[in-house]
Amino acid sequence: MATTAASSSSSSNDLEEVLKPFYQRASQAEDRLARLEATLSSTKDSGNGEPSKKVAELQSQLEDAKAELALEREKSLKEAQQLAAENAKLQYRIIHLVRALKEADSKLASK
Repeated sequence: MATTAASSSSSSNDLEEVLKPFYQRASQAEDRLARLEATLSSTKDSGNGEPSKKVAELQSQLEDAKAELALEREKSLKEAQQLAAENAKLQYRIIHLVRALKEADSKLASK
């Protein structure tokens, strides 16, 4: 039984030795993250709002342009539908006018 306790003690020491580099890297990563968060918060607090103001302005202009484009597309679609309907009506009239002309020609030819 004493050997089991000794062997588990040595295996836990081995495990700690294996995990030691991972703990060190995790600690270093946490330190770097803390420094980055501090840097980020200091740049936000430093009043460097000019670029973000410009970005917001550009986003607003982009949204306005998108809305205008959507309106233009809708208007163009309606106009195209109206033109297609008018074209169909005119083609219908042409067909009937041509038919009436042929009937008139055939009546004249038969006299």
